[in-house]
Amino acid sequence: MDPILTIVAGATILTVIGIMSGGTFLLRIASRGLPFNGLQKTFFRAGHAHAGVLVLLGLVSLLLVSAVGVPSPWQWAAVGVLASALLIPGGFFLSVLGRDPQRPGRAIALLWTGAVVLAASLLAVGVGVILAGVSAL
Repeated sequence: MDPILTIVAGATILTVIGIMSGGTFLLRIASRGLPFNGLQKTFFRAGHAHAGVLVLLGLVSLLLVSAVGVPSPWQWAAVGVLASALLIPGGFFLSVLGRDPQRPGRAIALLWTGAVVLAASLLAVGVGVILAGVSAL
């Protein structure tokens, strides 16, 4: 694996600590009845879940493109999956900040940007892995 991608993978593992603290935050909301409305609770849960799943998907993508011998420039597509692990949850969390929001705010654009980045990155990772497999035949 490219040394910089190795560093990215290690740094990503450390972000799981932040995801864990988000779980603690959700537990406090649920157990202490903190003053958040239903929209905020739903978006906080969705943001937390997406963060965890996308970090895992990004790490699997990094390892897969490296393991099968995808050419170095194409390996960077896996970083896009990891970027979506920031953008999508960021959209969920930031769009419902404030006192009793009734609708998501402008930051919801982060979620949609993350969805586009995720789709493009997964397309590139998938094609790269397929091409590596075909060239190994």
